[in-house]
Amino acid sequence: MIIFVVVAAILLFLIVNSYLRRRGISQYGPEQADELRRNHAGEVILLDVRTDAERAAGSIPGSLHIPLQELRHRIAELKKYGNREIICFCQSGNRSGTAAHLLRKQGLKSANMKGGIAEWNFLHRTETRQKGKR
Repeated sequence: MIIFVVVAAILLFLIVNSYLRRRGISQYGPEQADELRRNHAGEVILLDVRTDAERAAGSIPGSLHIPLQELRHRIAELKKYGNREIICFCQSGNRSGTAAHLLRKQGLKSANMKGGIAEWNFLHRTETRQKGKR
């Protein structure tokens, strides 16, 4: 049973990833998104599209928050960011892919953070452990 779930999850990830690539949406891993955020702060916006409850449990410092289910009605709030790239993220990278596509259709420069905040947190937890060993 566990093997079936793992295989299904991998297949779903590959299908979504392929679909997004065909749509021309840039895909960044958490390391790339963090590097862009640090080195190009004025050019990159991180957008959390998770629910209010998910956001309350923790998020990326300095990120904006518009839940996916509200995004269509709140696009105008993002228009002020003009040509900046808006990197969308959610828990795992699926909803944020939908958000990035929606933003692209509205003429905004958008991207998806694959792996979502789950991978972001894993990356930063690993970095913290490595720094503590030095």
